[in-house]
Amino acid sequence: MGGRYAVIMAGGKGERFWPLSTSKHPKQLLALVGDKPLIAQAVDRLDGIVPPENVFVVTNAELVDATREAAPQLPPENIVGEPIGRDTAAAVACGGALVKAKDENGVFAVLTADQVMGDLDIFSATIKGGMDLAEQNDILVTIGIEPVSPSTGFGYIESGETFQIQENVEFRKAVRFVEKPDEATAAEYVASGKFYWNSGMFIWSVASLEKAFGAHCPEMLELMDTLAGFAKDGKIVEGMDATYPDLGKISIDYALMEKAANIMMACGTFAWDDVGSWPALEGHFDQDGNGNTKIGIVETLDASGNIVLSKDRLTAVIGVKDLVVVQAEGVTLVCPKDRAQDIKQMVVALREKGGYDGVL
Repeated sequence: MGGRYAVIMAGGKGERFWPLSTSKHPKQLLALVGDKPLIAQAVDRLDGIVPPENVFVVTNAELVDATREAAPQLPPENIVGEPIGRDTAAAVACGGALVKAKDENGVFAVLTADQVMGDLDIFSATIKGGMDLAEQNDILVTIGIEPVSPSTGFGYIESGETFQIQENVEFRKAVRFVEKPDEATAAEYVASGKFYWNSGMFIWSVASLEKAFGAHCPEMLELMDTLAGFAKDGKIVEGMDATYPDLGKISIDYALMEKAANIMMACGTFAWDDVGSWPALEGHFDQDGNGNTKIGIVETLDASGNIVLSKDRLTAVIGVKDLVVVQAEGVTLVCPKDRAQDIKQMVVALREKGGYDGVL
């Protein structure tokens, strides 16, 4: 039996929390919720499950130094950077290569660096139970999150019959993965009790991942094998530099999860938030009597339902409602809460104009 490992994917661009987050200092490096950067919180959650020397982080090459600084509990060599983004299948293959180079019989969890979680005893039991089952069976384990609302912002997993109860966590057969639904469909999904949010977290053995890549995405099997060879010599960065330019972009969902027949889903009942945009912060901070979320030096007058962040200087808002107002990095952002997803478009437009180089 091999050891237990974790791979944390930390390749975010920082577009949705602009201007506080930037491509040089994206969401996972910020203490958006809590007093530590999200990447450090992701590592801390693994305490008692996976030792720090068995935790790897796959990020962008230009973020390696900042990530090492944000997660000092990890050995620096365990944090590696991709030269260019090639979506999540390549990041998983890279993480798999790091694990394989250390332990061909290993089992590992694939986690993300920018999610916030509660009920950590249940999270721990879910990961441990998934690792137990992945050691004993040729399966791919994914973690579904019990939906608390008919959200249209997540993909869903349809679950079937119970596979096993492990660590008091129910694992079900995964029937299918579905894309983000419209509101009516999401409401049907939640009412059925069969559908869970797709968390983007996975658990599998090196052998089962290789077998699945071989069957459904041979390019990623070849990448994992090649990078494992480089990783054994401590040269995975050179390996990525050599292989990544010719890789196609493909997500792990499309490469494997939508195709494989041996997927089991953990019924995740711990608190989970992917903190996808500014409005998500309302669930993590207290509001004033008018429903304003105020972070930093903020004053309001006849204002309600706003999210205002201003850490280094006073920002005052008067007579407005349901806005996001952010003062950070020498930039001021003002937008309606229901347009927060469009911040990404603003960042893209600014980047194309070549403006705000220091910010973006």
